[in-house]
Amino acid sequence: MAKNLIIVESPAKSKTIKKFLGKNYEVVASNGHVRDMPKSQMGVDFDNDFEPKYITIRGKGDLLASLRKEVKKADKIYLATDPDREGEAISWHLCHALKLDEKKTSRITFNEITKNAVKQSLKQSRDIDMDLVDAQQARRVLDRLVGYSISPLLWEKVKRGLSAGRVQSVALRIIADRESEIDAFIPKEYWTIEVNLQVKGLKKPFFAKYYGNPEKYEISSKEEVEQIVKELQQSTFTINQIRKSERTKKSPLPFTTSTLQQEGAKRLNFATRKTMQIAQQLYEGVAVKGHGTIGLITYLRTDSTRISEEADALCKEYITEHYGAENVIEAASAQKPNKKIQDAHEAIRPTYVDLSPAQIKESLTRDQFRLYQLIWKRFVASRMHAAKYETVSVRIDAGKHQFTSAGSKLVFPGYLTVYQGDDDKEEANSVLEKLTKDSQLSMQELLPEQHFTQPPAHFTEASLVKTLEELGIGRPSTYAPTITTLISRRYVAKEKKNLYLSDLGEIVNQIMVSAFPSIVDVNFTATMEALLDGVAEGNVEWKTIVRNFYPDLEKAVNHAEEALEKIKIEDEVTDVICDLCGRNMVIKYGPHGKFLACPGFPECRNTKPYYEKTGVKCPKCGGEIVIKKTQKGRRYYGCENNPECDVMTWQRPSGEICPKCGNMMLEKGNRLVCADSACGYLVEKQKNS
Repeated sequence: MAKNLIIVESPAKSKTIKKFLGKNYEVVASNGHVRDMPKSQMGVDFDNDFEPKYITIRGKGDLLASLRKEVKKADKIYLATDPDREGEAISWHLCHALKLDEKKTSRITFNEITKNAVKQSLKQSRDIDMDLVDAQQARRVLDRLVGYSISPLLWEKVKRGLSAGRVQSVALRIIADRESEIDAFIPKEYWTIEVNLQVKGLKKPFFAKYYGNPEKYEISSKEEVEQIVKELQQSTFTINQIRKSERTKKSPLPFTTSTLQQEGAKRLNFATRKTMQIAQQLYEGVAVKGHGTIGLITYLRTDSTRISEEADALCKEYITEHYGAENVIEAASAQKPNKKIQDAHEAIRPTYVDLSPAQIKESLTRDQFRLYQLIWKRFVASRMHAAKYETVSVRIDAGKHQFTSAGSKLVFPGYLTVYQGDDDKEEANSVLEKLTKDSQLSMQELLPEQHFTQPPAHFTEASLVKTLEELGIGRPSTYAPTITTLISRRYVAKEKKNLYLSDLGEIVNQIMVSAFPSIVDVNFTATMEALLDGVAEGNVEWKTIVRNFYPDLEKAVNHAEEALEKIKIEDEVTDVICDLCGRNMVIKYGPHGKFLACPGFPECRNTKPYYEKTGVKCPKCGGEIVIKKTQKGRRYYGCENNPECDVMTWQRPSGEICPKCGNMMLEKGNRLVCADSACGYLVEKQKNS
């Protein structure tokens, strides 16, 4: 019988596929990429129209020799790497590295590792799609040009080991811009008033919120509140309007890479990298008791919410059997049209919907189970009816003022039977359902409360992924490695899910913004992604993009080299004396930011923490306020006498004292604000004459 050879990337994928095929099929793994551009040099031939130079990846020689032996035995070779641009490129590299005969080599792809999908792909084998390969080559060459041109400048300017990247640097700028917004944010005072109302004949009271007089009105000061409260205390509360209606909440769309990463972060507290690692395991195959090694989910890198007709039908059958036919939706929610979406793949879904999470829990690790359960529930919920609520809203008059109260009652759970998020939890208000326009109300209590507007939230991994996707920066496969790089390079610190810009990240971002504005321009990067999509679709020649891009990059690099040379940072000498040799210590940059080091290195290796002085005295003990860092690298301002003195703030102290309460005044953009938000005192900064 003819011997067929199938080459995949991973041993796990190989093991899963073997069980579907007969003895005349051999399945082997390449363990990912086998060729790449060399790490030690640019790897792009400028004299040969930007042709990339590829070499065998170190350590892959023995593996390739083993694969060549298998190739010689085979009558037919199928390249079954992942169904995306990177997978297509790996197959193309295998063709070159193994010197495969085009006549007996074919490319196959499948979105899920199931018997039907694999066998169907063998019937639909094809040639390698060079448009996809070229799109991947263009991305690699552009990334290499940016990284290998700019990174040496960062080494010279700041420290060795730093890096810049086409997508990475834009993501860093987005985080830096958000930090600037937060730092410049000035909180504004506002007040709310709630009233506790008792209904005659009912035991339970209800709360209503102040609306306006009668138009919607926001209360901005204590004086206004006091006047309104005074008027309300002399007013009669009567029902003006009762409106009852029905509201539906649509079932969610199945997961894309982006939404899976977001929900993995929110619900499971997974880093984006962890979510992708576990999803890869579920896709490639897990040993499940009674089933052997099977792939549990479809391909994990996708930005489409499309579901195959077969999977849709099987899911609806499952819902009918387990939750009732009334829960099956005829036409599932559709994704809004978006030209950025690549619809080559399905959404992420379970390969076997009848394998519920509870059935296979014993075969999975805790994290595999949690992620599989999330994917399974989301997919099943996407094929179920919307949840239905009965709502009631009440408008109440109190003299010239108005209050509102609203509640809802779930009357048909629909998809909530399977999948419920934080925003799906709603409280019913049984008292409102019993109200009539004639109901007599009596005020029990008025509850005025002071608030201050909040600054924009710091990015989390989930919100950053969402922003990158919305802006069209990067692709599903790039989100996790981009964030991982920012954190590992210590440009960004992660604390309690939030991402904070480090001193190092701030310096790198400032250099990139000043010297390479187009590289870190959001619109430019999004346009570049669209061009790369054009290559994949066969509409753009990949070297045209590189030819147009490189001259501007080269010009910017040359200009930056001259400019940065003029302002090259020298080690700053301090008045701190080295304990070991008596020299004046200097300020250096390390992975965690600035530190003090002896200039006598390597003879003297003494180092100390560096606390930059602000010139502001601590209002509590009179010590110096210095700039410190949390363990994760986030900057804050604290007293040098810590832990004896606990004074600290996230904003820079100005040195001035609040005339209203005596607290520190902090710098916020062009204003000084009191450190005590309850005080609320603020004043414009005095401009230097």
